[in-house]
Amino acid sequence: MKYVLASAFVFVAAFAAKPAMPQANPEESAIRTIVQEEVAAWNSGDAVAYSRHFAPDGIFVNIRGEYRTGVPAFTKQHEFLFKGPFHGSILHQDVVSIQFVRPSVAVVEVLTAVTGIQKLPPGTNTDEKGRLRTRLLQVLVKDGGEWRITDYHNTDVKADVPAPNPQ
Repeated sequence: MKYVLASAFVFVAAFAAKPAMPQANPEESAIRTIVQEEVAAWNSGDAVAYSRHFAPDGIFVNIRGEYRTGVPAFTKQHEFLFKGPFHGSILHQDVVSIQFVRPSVAVVEVLTAVTGIQKLPPGTNTDEKGRLRTRLLQVLVKDGGEWRITDYHNTDVKADVPAPNPQ
């Protein structure tokens, strides 16, 4: 009995001494969910789902520097990718930072790795592990209670530029 009481005391003391975990910011959680939904949509080859959070007048710059605006153009480009050069590819995204410029405006930097690419875009290369690495910068604006991607700028990480490995 003495050991049970001593064990219980140690457990209670350890629990009481543990600092409280900070509460996750619900807006940050919502944005992280969008990033996770992007991964799921990409990995299933679903351009419509990948475009779900893109703003009607959003701006899209891809890794080749091509500029497009609006959901139809964003969706069409991803349909082309998912049916062609990126068919069956796997996307991994790690959020590097989420910066709230205002409560309703967030700048999100994501480090990506794509594997299983059928054909690389001209001027891009894979790393030593066969991954196309990019840095994706997305600006999200909350309007009507929903976060929308207003700016999506993706650039490939060149071979001589160090980038951390995704977790």
